[in-house]
Amino acid sequence: KAEPIDYVEVMKQELWRAAMIEELQAIEKNQTRTLTKLPFNKKSIDVKWVFKLKLNPDGSIAKHRKARLVAKGFLQKQGLDYSEGFASMARIKTIRLVMALASGKRWPLFQLDVKSAFLKGPLEEDVYVTQSPGFEVEGNENKIYKLNKALYGLK
Repeated sequence: KAEPIDYVEVMKQELWRAAMIEELQAIEKNQTRTLTKLPFNKKSIDVKWVFKLKLNPDGSIAKHRKARLVAKGFLQKQGLDYSEGFASMARIKTIRLVMALASGKRWPLFQLDVKSAFLKGPLEEDVYVTQSPGFEVEGNENKIYKLNKALYGLK
């Protein structure tokens, strides 16, 4: 089965709705955004949901689903909405060097996954995004979110 395309389709399915709530909880826990009014000289970026099925080792579909709230960063304009794009990550040569050293010196290597790591990144500019489709704050539907930290999809 393919991943759903939009939130309207998944709002009727409990497993997908739970995945969306889990994503919003991670965003809130990390204090990624603050509900506010849009300043008169700023524009907001739309957000959308992206859905991913998780697979078991045997290739069957797992019960766990992944929903990610992403900004439509392709609408951002360099010099106007952001100054430069940057994603901090190690170069492959550096990773290979560390692995070669560890192998030669018989150091143990460990792998870890930092859940929602991207959401912890700071922002240089003020960025405003629309409310999450399907999860608008009742009574504040006309407000938007100011991002305190990075959101998937930004440049």
